[in-house]
Amino acid sequence: MGRLTTHVLDAAHGCPGSHVQVELYRVEGTQMVRVATALTNSDGRCDAPLLQGEDYRSGVYQLQFSAGDYYRARGVQLPEPAFLDVVVLRFGINAEQEHYHVPLLISPYSYSTYRGS
Repeated sequence: MGRLTTHVLDAAHGCPGSHVQVELYRVEGTQMVRVATALTNSDGRCDAPLLQGEDYRSGVYQLQFSAGDYYRARGVQLPEPAFLDVVVLRFGINAEQEHYHVPLLISPYSYSTYRGS
């Protein structure tokens, strides 16, 4: 059964990105349909897959991570507006693949991602 998972790593503090709000959207033409909302746990992971079962299908998706809110909650002084407030990752899923893992490595001024395992 296919599934989509994610996790957040805080490169600035060398720890998991806990309590980061994550939103998943399915891109349908010019429309975006919210599929899931989650909050990362103390390990920087969501407690359940963001997408699985009948909802797991091929298409274009967008993950949005509330990085600015995360750093503000940690007491990090960010400029206003923050350089990175909401990190947006748009990617495609081929449902023939069983598992997509899309991690996010963040700091207040940079991010990176990759297709993990």
